[in-house]
Amino acid sequence: MTTSPEPSTTDAPLPLAGVRIADLSRVLAGPYATMLLADMGAEVVKIEQPGRGDDTRSWGPPYAAPTEEHEAAHSPGEAAYFLSVNRNKRSLAVDLKDPEGLAAVRELCASSDVVIQNFRPGVIDRLGLGYERISERNPAVVYCSVSGFGPEHEPTGRPGFDIVVQAESGLMATTGPAEGPASKVGVALTDVLTGLNAAVGILGALMRARETGRGEEISVSLINSTLSALVNLAQQSLVTDREPARVGNAHTTIVPYQVFPTADAEIVVAAGNDALYRRLCAAIDRPDLAEDPRYGTNPDRVAHRDALIDELSKVLRSRPADHWMTALVDAGVPVGRVRGVLDALRTADTSGDDVLRTVDHPTAGPLEQVRAGFRMAGTPVPMAAPPLLGQHSEEILAELGLTPERIAALVERGTVQRTDVRPDTTE
Repeated sequence: MTTSPEPSTTDAPLPLAGVRIADLSRVLAGPYATMLLADMGAEVVKIEQPGRGDDTRSWGPPYAAPTEEHEAAHSPGEAAYFLSVNRNKRSLAVDLKDPEGLAAVRELCASSDVVIQNFRPGVIDRLGLGYERISERNPAVVYCSVSGFGPEHEPTGRPGFDIVVQAESGLMATTGPAEGPASKVGVALTDVLTGLNAAVGILGALMRARETGRGEEISVSLINSTLSALVNLAQQSLVTDREPARVGNAHTTIVPYQVFPTADAEIVVAAGNDALYRRLCAAIDRPDLAEDPRYGTNPDRVAHRDALIDELSKVLRSRPADHWMTALVDAGVPVGRVRGVLDALRTADTSGDDVLRTVDHPTAGPLEQVRAGFRMAGTPVPMAAPPLLGQHSEEILAELGLTPERIAALVERGTVQRTDVRPDTTE
């Protein structure tokens, strides 16, 4: 099998080096999962529709503007949404409605260690790309299907976009101001959680397949991923048989643990235990609040939430955010500014978190990307730019055994799309 697009610079092999993934998924959950696996060295072949590609290629603006060299051939640029979840992959643009194109994809899936897809129920089987057909040829294949509501959910085949699942899962009902309407989380969190669950399931099944030669069929859904991520709120509702209260930027069971206004900006204070609460009181020069029996323990503070928050808010409003950040950090109290996304990225990177990497994109030039959340101390994560649509079509088909003549014929009739890294500049 081929290696990842950009191998590690150390002698140690990447954890998933030699693992091939046929990625028939689109949009966010599946592509996020395969990007994480690619970050660990897996070779991911992204199968896309010629002329269109992944839906997120057209989810813009904003776009990463093309360089002057590529402006005419690749306007308006690459959608930021697509770029966010497709690094370290190769793109094969092939029409699955064409028998010869479909046959090539079947060969790719059968020769892969992992197949991941999120087609509508029934479609993948009609194409002959379902688990049963692929596992007949490759019993060790790990096959992951991603859906909104899962194969057992009634009614079957129900589509589920993130905002729908945020509503159906209870996540939306627990988000937003206490006296206001329910609100969705700003990012498509149900898809991200599903991608994480898919990656974990795939890794577990891969480990067993390597030992036993037996693969696995995995189903991952947005609804189940989100329900499981409700953690303490889910357990709280089961224990009490009541819906958890919506508390906005506070916490249902910890006080103080919320946003506070200062003289010039908002900060978050998270005194998660009694010791931290006492440190907070000392740092803001209010030892009386630590000695007050109404606030002695966390259950006491929860019971007298409104009175305590009012006292703390009066103090914190008296000084600017920088003052309180310094005082509380020095006291060991968890505190943070409420930052915008760009501010958060820049601040984290300059603080030593090593969040951002710059890759050389074929048409956009230098492109900043956000690294995965994990770090491997002895194994640098590869960073190759997200592919252009069909950028690797020819080389992938050649690896599958198709001759140059056969590939050229498929390109000529539109079954396969080939996109050169550099536009043709001949007259």
